[in-house]
Amino acid sequence: MAKLLKLFTKWLIQWIFAVYYGLIVSFAILCDIIKCGPKTFFHRETRTSRPECMNDPALGTHGFLNLQTGIRIHYVAAGDEDKPLMLFLHGFPECWYSWRYQIKAFKSEYRVVSVDMRGYGESDCPVGMKNYSSRILTDDIRDIISELGYSSCVLVGHDWGGLIAWCVAMEYPELVDKLIINNVAHPDRLAKHIASHWSQFRKSWYIFLFQLPYLPELMLRAKDYSFLKGSFMGKSFGIRTPDMFTLTDLEAMKFSFSQQGAITGAVNYYRSALQTKPLRSKPIKCPTILIWGDKDGALEIEMTKGHDKYVDNFTLKIVEGASHWVQQDFPDKVNRIMSEFLKG
Repeated sequence: MAKLLKLFTKWLIQWIFAVYYGLIVSFAILCDIIKCGPKTFFHRETRTSRPECMNDPALGTHGFLNLQTGIRIHYVAAGDEDKPLMLFLHGFPECWYSWRYQIKAFKSEYRVVSVDMRGYGESDCPVGMKNYSSRILTDDIRDIISELGYSSCVLVGHDWGGLIAWCVAMEYPELVDKLIINNVAHPDRLAKHIASHWSQFRKSWYIFLFQLPYLPELMLRAKDYSFLKGSFMGKSFGIRTPDMFTLTDLEAMKFSFSQQGAITGAVNYYRSALQTKPLRSKPIKCPTILIWGDKDGALEIEMTKGHDKYVDNFTLKIVEGASHWVQQDFPDKVNRIMSEFLKG
């Protein structure tokens, strides 16, 4: 009975905050429609083909994997196939293109593969938030490694991709030779920090908003996906090195989110995170490095502490002046840190 009461209380709190933030956003949307007009607010460009930057030969070749679950995953690969695999997992709101600087830097030493995660870009976007549980997303990575013809890899993740990379290292340790995480804490550490720090709880308001139907999609599609410009180029959360993220790069992100089902697929990660059972935490044995931009506007740097509890062989590297998008913000520094870690 106590367990049931605890679950109900948790559910009630989540939905109180979801409705609260939903009312605020609904009012903001109404004001925006009045201010800019319905035509501007609901306008979206038609994007039927990749922008040229996504077809840059220096980034590799495009391909698709058909997983045993029936899901088709889009990826871009470069480097010789007889070299070790380095697999890149992006976060929200990104796509495979987020790793463009790392693809170029490591393709001479590795078979580098950057995927569109399930629900993003040119990968399949299955309907229903239950198709985005941590178990399913983790198993996707297991199957991707196998379909690529490898038995293990250097696994690199950022944001949501980092959370899934943590889970892969816990669930399938034999698949991960070394683990490289960018600006996201271990899942348990992240959850505990949000629950115990009001400042981080407020920064994570969108997680509760995303539990609502329809409204998050409406907000994210507004004014031709203008939220992407705010995310990557805005003063609060944006990349702090302007030359590293241009309007051309922004168009690549917009192309990814303009694909059918992609907005809902991305939001479903958050819906599922609060409404499905998380994976049980297990010790991580492989060498692991956490690279963190200290100007992250979304996640507090304090959550980098205490990872020795979860990882036997742990290294932390702070990139001063970098935003949440650390691998795009200061790619030379991040690439150097990664290279030193891989050689160490």
